[in-house]
Amino acid sequence: MFEQTFKNIDDILHKDAGCGSELDYVEQTSWVLFLKYLDDLEKDKQTEAELSGKTYENIIALEYQWTTWAAPKLDNGKTDHNAITGDDLSDFVNGKLFPYLKKFKANAESANTIEYKIGEIFSELKNRIQSGYNLREVVNLIDELRFRTHKEKHEMSHLYEGKIKNMGNAGRNGGEYYTPRPLIKTIVKVVNPKIGDTIYDGAVGSAGFLVEAFNYLNKKGLSTFDSATLQKNTFYGKEKKSLAYIIGIMNMILHGVEAPNIIHTNTLAENLADIQEKDRYNVILANPPFGGKERAEVQQNFPIKTGETASLFLQHFIKILKAGGKAGVVIKNTFLSNTDNASVALRKELLRSCNLHTVLDLPGGTFTGAGVKTVVLFFEKGSATQKTWFYQLNLDRNLGKTNPLNEKDLAEFVELQKTQKESENSWTINIKDIDQKTLDLSAKNPNTPEEAPLRKPSEILKNMEELDKESAKILTKINELI
Repeated sequence: MFEQTFKNIDDILHKDAGCGSELDYVEQTSWVLFLKYLDDLEKDKQTEAELSGKTYENIIALEYQWTTWAAPKLDNGKTDHNAITGDDLSDFVNGKLFPYLKKFKANAESANTIEYKIGEIFSELKNRIQSGYNLREVVNLIDELRFRTHKEKHEMSHLYEGKIKNMGNAGRNGGEYYTPRPLIKTIVKVVNPKIGDTIYDGAVGSAGFLVEAFNYLNKKGLSTFDSATLQKNTFYGKEKKSLAYIIGIMNMILHGVEAPNIIHTNTLAENLADIQEKDRYNVILANPPFGGKERAEVQQNFPIKTGETASLFLQHFIKILKAGGKAGVVIKNTFLSNTDNASVALRKELLRSCNLHTVLDLPGGTFTGAGVKTVVLFFEKGSATQKTWFYQLNLDRNLGKTNPLNEKDLAEFVELQKTQKESENSWTINIKDIDQKTLDLSAKNPNTPEEAPLRKPSEILKNMEELDKESAKILTKINELI
């Protein structure tokens, strides 16, 4: 049912003059979904309060509640089909609803409340659905969806992930929002966060890393205290782009985190010198954007000056990680070997302040639509690197849209990484043995089986001669038999 509803919504938005691509479809579906989710959440909280003999005060005032403007009900419980539509609906949403919801940000007690998230989302968003009749159709379809049971939430979150994945094919840098889930799950497994850790992604995008870390930790039978810790004091993110920020929050909510601690800000605008102990995290999981070029004033926030976005993020991650903290970070493979001053200085800083214990070398095509080759750096802060274990993912097929990476592809890596065992695909390097001037860490596998060496021309000619003699003998025998 959910899948067909999403498809129908896309069909409606495709006809609307205000929505031009898959990115717009996801954005506009998200805000309507969010308000329906909020209505279901309020109903659940009201039921809980009644069962325990308490009274529940609604977050949203009656005039702006879903059941007032979006889906008013008749006395028999059925939807009132005379609900506002057309220009009346557009005027209400643009002129009253959005301005009302925007105000929540200023009035919220703190940034990690659902009230603050409501205010922040509606400060960032515009209703792009130009036709009030199209908006009415979308609202009616979303009203049929339910977020009440675990099964419903799971199905919805799965579909939402699918929509985010499709954004990668929609241009306007949609691919930035999607890191393959099998890769994220593998990174989370290897980093192995624990309940009580604070987990951070400073380039949160659609919050894939935080969602998978939540799934990894949110096991059955958790105590009430541990559940509350996961909800409120575990997951933290920052995101620069409005659309990604909204999608990240929505994605986490659909996966079960009620008020995600995601802030809409440019992580790189923060001066590294200002980061104090209270700002640091136990675990960092991230795939920062690469290839971007940051302006000079942003570069001033970093000791190692470079325009390469990913290199600035890596400096930020090293600094914001607590002593003893663990990280899994995706970065372009050229980070291992670039010889410009900034790259060399950054490798030196990483190897000096952290133990870079594992590097996973990924094949081209891991990221759909991105032509770059990437590696994953796994490191712990607090002691210098003595040796690094490398694993090169060699697959017997080309990766692409129709043939993506899967968890089975990475199973051997996860297994061997536990003991850092040497194999055809893995090896260890001692940092003291590499060029100390460039600190080149290129992934050069010494264990690749050697191909048979090419034969010399004289050897080939000799073999041909012998084969000719052999052929002549056989022909002679045949002639004798005729």
